[in-house]
Amino acid sequence: MLPSLDFAALIDTLHVESVFRAAVVLILGIVLTRLVGRGVGRMVEVRLSAQEGMVTRRLITWVLGTLIVVTALNELGFDLRVLLGAAGVLTVALGFASQTSASNLISGLFLMAERPFVVGDYIQVDDRTGEVLSIDLLSVKLRTFDNLLVRVPNEDIIKKHIVNLTHFPIRRVDLKLRVAYGSDMDHVREILARVADDTPLCMTEPEPLFVFLRMGESGIEFQYSIWGTRDNYLDLLNSMYTAVEAALRAEGIEVPLPKRSVVGARADEPVRLDTHPATRD
Repeated sequence: MLPSLDFAALIDTLHVESVFRAAVVLILGIVLTRLVGRGVGRMVEVRLSAQEGMVTRRLITWVLGTLIVVTALNELGFDLRVLLGAAGVLTVALGFASQTSASNLISGLFLMAERPFVVGDYIQVDDRTGEVLSIDLLSVKLRTFDNLLVRVPNEDIIKKHIVNLTHFPIRRVDLKLRVAYGSDMDHVREILARVADDTPLCMTEPEPLFVFLRMGESGIEFQYSIWGTRDNYLDLLNSMYTAVEAALRAEGIEVPLPKRSVVGARADEPVRLDTHPATRD
């Protein structure tokens, strides 16, 4: 059975000297913790990564902070055996109540060991895409493209499919295009190759890729894929779409739009559009 805490008697035994020593321990401990944390964190960043340096600083802060608080309480006259006993009971109670946190903590350790992404990468989790701001022991924090902060628990990260958009230095840009039936496809390929050659952001190696997709509802659909550096992905995507569209029209290649035919409509009745017409393929 745990001994009970007599707070009234304990307060009576406190005196100014004990309070002064506890205050000195707290002040010096906080300064020492920050200095040690920063120093060790910088040493880790030199050898490993900024994220691991940040985690190391936090671990040092927690461990040293706990020791400083315990030492200060000891200076005030608290019986540490009573505190340790109470802490044991509290730990068991918290263990049952914080299973989710424990799962997130273990998942965070796996994330740091596996390193599917690092701070500064752009990742996609479910319908969220953003820059990784931090990889903490309990969660990963993202900043989305519309400048929102998203906190994703580590357990969810481990269970879900993650797409790292910036892991490799180059990316493929896929253009989904369509030309009218009867178009000279060899000529179309020559036009696309010329546009790629004239675009400085487009890489020559790997070579562009032409893939026929299907005979679509309103034209021949195909994919034209080119490569560029990850930093120029959006610029390359936007410039290629506009350049390809202009080049095709300049060469007389029709870029058709989906068409709808209304049959049997009367002038005095609302027109109903079939949004799911039967396809030809």
